Amino acid sequence: QVQLVESGGGLVQAGGSLRLSCTASRSIPSLNYMGWYRQAPGKQREFVALITKGGSTNYANSVRGRFTISGDNAKNTAFLQMNSLKPEDTATYYCKAISISGSEVYWGQGTQVTVSS
Repeated sequence: QVQLVESGGGLVQAGGSLRLSCTASRSIPSLNYMGWYRQAPGKQREFVALITKGGSTNYANSVRGRFTISGDNAKNTAFLQMNSLKPEDTATYYCKAISISGSEVYWGQGTQVTVSS
């Protein structure tokens, strides 16, 4: 079994930056992608960004140009650099890893990001 651990959340002022990290307890040979999702109270969990094993990336329109996802395959780690943070970015951020077949799906425990105005 694989466990994902997120870190890097915190409280920041609007316009500030945070860097989140997600580390898997072991490599996933059939990995399709690792991604970041977020969920605010009273709202559904939404997609933020993802990076495939091959390095391709995708972003939600709401964060495009402000957030950057990257990965280190050798270290089984994904990062999310968040710049120009807005109060509406406040949420619990979750890391997700999924295999090509979809038979393996892993979620982290989440890390809280709070942006004050």
